[in-house]
Amino acid sequence: MQKTKGAAASTTQANAKPFKAQHFNLPTKTPPTKIAAVNFQQGRHIQGSQNWQGSQYTVFRNYSSQWHNRNWWSGHYNRVIFVYGGWYAWNAGYWYPAWGYAPNSYYAYDGPIYGYNGLPPDQVTANVQSALQQQGYYHGEVDGLLGPLSRAAIADYQRDRGLYITSAIDRPTLQSLGMT
Repeated sequence: MQKTKGAAASTTQANAKPFKAQHFNLPTKTPPTKIAAVNFQQGRHIQGSQNWQGSQYTVFRNYSSQWHNRNWWSGHYNRVIFVYGGWYAWNAGYWYPAWGYAPNSYYAYDGPIYGYNGLPPDQVTANVQSALQQQGYYHGEVDGLLGPLSRAAIADYQRDRGLYITSAIDRPTLQSLGMT
C-alpha cells in the first residue's frame, strides 16, 4: 500500500479547495440493477487494512461484517436508514451496512463509509463521485453507489495524492477533496 510521507500529506490536504456539499436526486428506494450486490461473509475484514497506519484508519482495521436482526440494530444504533435496498447504521462518524436488518437487503459495498456534512451514505458517495468527476478521475454516472468504477476512481485519486490506497470513502480522502 502506498502512503504519503510526512509533509506531503499535510500539503495535499492543506491545499484542498473546500467542496460544497450538494444534494443529488437519487432513486434510492429500489436496489440498482447495474451493480451486483456483495455477498455477506460473517467476520469478513477489509483486505489490506492491517497495513494502513494512523487513527483515521482504525475503523477499517477493526471492521468485521456482522449479521444481526432488526431489533439488535435498532437497539444499538440511534440512526438506521434505508438506501438503495439496504440498511445502514450510523456510528461514530461512519455508515456501516446493517447486515441482517432486513435479510434480503442490497449492498454494493461491504465496509464503512466516512460521514460528511450529515449526509446519508448515498449522498456522501455522490458528492465524492462529483468531486472526482470534476478532477477527471471518475467517468461514470453520479449515482451514489460505491461500485467498481467509483472505487477505481477513488484508488487512482488516492495514489496520485500519496494517500493509502483504500478504494474507500475515508477521512483522509474526504479531507484531501476539501470535504471536511
